[in-house]
Amino acid sequence: MSIHGRELLTALRSFEKGKLVSAREAVQLIQDGDTIATGGFVGIGFAENIAVALESRFLESSAADPDGVGKPSGLTLVYAAGQGDGKERGLNHFGHEGLIRRVIGGHWGLVPRVQQMAVANRIEAYNLPQGVITHLFRDTAAGKPGHLTRIGLGTFVDPRQGGGKLNACTTEDLVQLMQVGGEEYLFYKSFHIDVGIVRGTTADVDGNITMEKEALTLEALAIAMAAHNSGGIVIVQVERIAERGSLNPRQVKIPGVLVDCVVVAEKPEYHHQTFAEPYSAAFSGEIRIPASHVPAMQMSERKIIARRAALELRANSVVNLGIGMPEGVSLVAAEERVIDLLTLTAEPGVVGGIPASGLNFGAAVNTQAIIDQPYQFDFYDGGGLDLAFLGLAQADREGNLNVSKFGPRLAGAGGFINISQSAKSVVFVGTFTAGDLRVAVADGKLVLHNDVGPRKFVREVEHRTFSGSYAVARGQKVLYVTERCVFRLTAEGLELIEVAPGIDIERDILAKMDFEPVIRGTPKTMDAAIFDEAPMGLRDRMLEVPLSSRFAYDEQQNILFINFERLKVRGKADVDEVRRAIEAVLAPIGHRVYGIVNYDNFELSPEAEEEYASMVKGLVERYYDGVSRYTTSGFLRAKLGSALKRRGVAPHVYESPQQALAHVRDA
Repeated sequence: MSIHGRELLTALRSFEKGKLVSAREAVQLIQDGDTIATGGFVGIGFAENIAVALESRFLESSAADPDGVGKPSGLTLVYAAGQGDGKERGLNHFGHEGLIRRVIGGHWGLVPRVQQMAVANRIEAYNLPQGVITHLFRDTAAGKPGHLTRIGLGTFVDPRQGGGKLNACTTEDLVQLMQVGGEEYLFYKSFHIDVGIVRGTTADVDGNITMEKEALTLEALAIAMAAHNSGGIVIVQVERIAERGSLNPRQVKIPGVLVDCVVVAEKPEYHHQTFAEPYSAAFSGEIRIPASHVPAMQMSERKIIARRAALELRANSVVNLGIGMPEGVSLVAAEERVIDLLTLTAEPGVVGGIPASGLNFGAAVNTQAIIDQPYQFDFYDGGGLDLAFLGLAQADREGNLNVSKFGPRLAGAGGFINISQSAKSVVFVGTFTAGDLRVAVADGKLVLHNDVGPRKFVREVEHRTFSGSYAVARGQKVLYVTERCVFRLTAEGLELIEVAPGIDIERDILAKMDFEPVIRGTPKTMDAAIFDEAPMGLRDRMLEVPLSSRFAYDEQQNILFINFERLKVRGKADVDEVRRAIEAVLAPIGHRVYGIVNYDNFELSPEAEEEYASMVKGLVERYYDGVSRYTTSGFLRAKLGSALKRRGVAPHVYESPQQALAHVRDA
């Protein structure tokens, strides 16, 4: 901060007022050429009043200047998540020529005024991963030279792919490729911050800040610490003022020692909780709301895609849902009553609950926790996500994906790179073609209408937001789900693995791609339940235990424990699968064993009864000295007993595991 700025700050203070200033007074402290860091996520946590005041100062001063030069000028703007409403609010207030000269942002889609300046080559412009920028705030605060990470390798932020530069006038390298221990990393340079602008709920006159009514805490503390330790100033917008010393220290998110100016919002609309919601007690965690009935999605291409993607959900997994098409997955999960089997997360810091959408995106209701955004990205970058569902805008033969730049339209990557590169599995979801595609289902078959939009599967993506080769190298499972087919990523490129019923591969798929995918044999038909109006039974599917996990051999007792609880045997294929799984366990043991089988909630279709009983007889004769079984269902005990007796197998079906264990050697 300049000496002049420090003098202005000193003049504003008194013991009685403390750090309280007006928005107009606060922005007078911003000098030409300053680097400004702003906090926010869409509209959550964004200091709208400060942005409005800064814009007003610039426009008024430029109107008064004979040469039309406004103050301040030549600012560098740094921000992590998109902060705007896609129109006028948020960082769109900064979209004036002369006010800014350089922007380093994580997401550009919500700030069209600034975006247009970058596309027109009127400002220097960088797009770096959202999570990396949040970490750079912390690194700047700690006095570190930068941030070392694998995030971004192989994408457009890799120096070999452009280093995150967005136009011709942007020439300085902010990202460097490095070798550490024989492995490749990217090094992102830290930056000096002159002004940090963040938001809280309550402040005292000493500048201690709490955030009890905010939907998120974001990177506010990291920005405040980075600006303070850079010798800059910290301006915090709040809703209300508390008496000095009255705030609970455990609720203080930004200590007063980091804060220079506190601005009370001058209008309610300058401090709405989100750009769509003045205040929701559920978003702040003040209350939990009843899980209201979620209307089922109408059958459409969106629902078909969401349903197929939802089949990848597994119980007890930690999941991230992107914005747009991926939001349909949460609606399907609610319809199928499986939300309680998952932990949904959102990158700004939400853990658990149900994520919001639209201009409320980033907030959530009924959360388990809300943590600072940099820590959420620590969790993501370190591999904490089991599964991520992200949008599919453009893909190529190598499995690369583009969601960040399309000709003159600059969306930016946001958290996409952090999430897609780090999740154990990722499912990209989107329609097969762009445009106004409409679909119908007739007699269980998919019917396409108006399938004339631009191609999404191209020879080479325009901007590489996801690297297929990097994903292959790290063994990541990657699927590309559309309404008509499913691809998976392989070392040879995209492989077509599933096709919707009613779809002709040549006419509806290959003829609408710029390359030919890998095809091995005949692709599977997509699950028929996806195209049925009735629920898919996803909860039962998710609670099913894989066959490979249903066996435990106790060598000391020489007993094989088999858990067939909730197993469904519908036909010969299922019987054969059970036989192979049991043989794979018993054959290596090399001698006969005793067996105890749990048949609670076991389902055996009438058409499979004889086949199943025959399989059991064969296994008993080859591998067992005795087998006992148990189930609490009297009906199932009778059904199983009858089927086994007809094949000459002693049933020995008991009511409890204790009885089965007590009598296994009598069998």
